[in-house]
Amino acid sequence: MHEGTKITGRLVAAARALAGVSRPDFASAAGIPVEALEAMERGGSARIEAGPDIEAVGRGLEFFGVIIIAEADGMGAGVRLKFTRQDVRQIARLESEGGIIGSDDAP
Repeated sequence: MHEGTKITGRLVAAARALAGVSRPDFASAAGIPVEALEAMERGGSARIEAGPDIEAVGRGLEFFGVIIIAEADGMGAGVRLKFTRQDVRQIARLESEGGIIGSDDAP
């Protein structure tokens, strides 16, 4: 996330929709209760101010490979995928398995 970017419930909902994940899955990745995520999204265009809430949203966005695009050049803020959905699934699979195993021997 860009420093100073206004994060709103609408952006969080858009990020979830773009990544194709449910509230429970996003909340789990963010480390917050589903009810807290629902409250953020219900806030609509209200800015999410609390530090722990911003950190939680950041964890969820990072986990699902979504980035926030800041307002610029007269255009509003938005979201986009950092990776393709297939890349995100592959990364999550590899991370849950402990990563790629390879030889530690140097040639």
